[in-house]
Order: sequence, then structure tokens, then C-alpha cells
Amino acid sequence: MMKKNKILIIGSGRLGASIASLLSSKGENIMIIDKNAASYRKLADSFSGYTIVGDATDQYILEDEASITEVKEIYITTNSDNTNLFIAHVCFYVYDVPEIYVRFLDTDKAKLIEYTTIRAIYPSKLSITDLLEKRNGGSKT
Repeated sequence: MMKKNKILIIGSGRLGASIASLLSSKGENIMIIDKNAASYRKLADSFSGYTIVGDATDQYILEDEASITEVKEIYITTNSDNTNLFIAHVCFYVYDVPEIYVRFLDTDKAKLIEYTTIRAIYPSKLSITDLLEKRNGGSKT
């Protein structure tokens, strides 16, 4: 069995780029996927991870480019709740990614991940610092 030692970020908007930059600065092995290469300009100059230009709903991108079977954590932060939900379910049900964080704008989407270990991120309710506290086992909500 492959060792799961990578963190994958999907979507290099403000939230995704901030998470990727912060985790990269902490020495984590980071990969970030976005359809648009220009989105990577939002990453910190010190970002030392890998960038993949592609569509994360594409099985080839997830398996061959992002090595999804080696991913221990994934942050899904595209600007589409439906795309995020789809990718989260694929990561949970197909690839058994241990830690999945999915960004939703619509708080009602939480019902669709109720019986999973997928955790919702609501940008309107959560700062990146709070997110990383949650990641590290903090009890802050």
C-alpha cells in the first residue's frame, strides 16, 4: 500500500491559494490543481509545492497527475458548490482520502455530506486560521 503523504488543494482562488501557501510554508508536500494557470499567481512567492493545470473532475488528472492514492488530505475550494461536492464524494467513496475539506457557499449543502467524514468549509463563517485549528484537532467551530 502506498504511503499517504501528500496534501492536494483543488482550486487556486483566494482560499485555495492561501491554504496551499500556508501549508507549503509549514513544510507540507503540497499539490494544487486549477483549470487556469493564471490562478497560480495568487500563491505566495515562497510556495514550494507542485501546480497542475487541469480539471479535477477528470480521473486522469486525479490519478496520474495528482497521485490521488498518495493523498492524506484534500481541500476542495473551487467556485462551484456542485463541483466541490462531486469531487468530495469521489475522493471519499472512490479513493478513500482520509481527510477531506470541501468549500460550500450554500450551507444547505452540508446535508449532502452528512453520513461521511467530509468536513465543510464555509468562507462566510471561517477564517483560514480557524480551519487549520480544526485540522490540528482544535474544537473551535
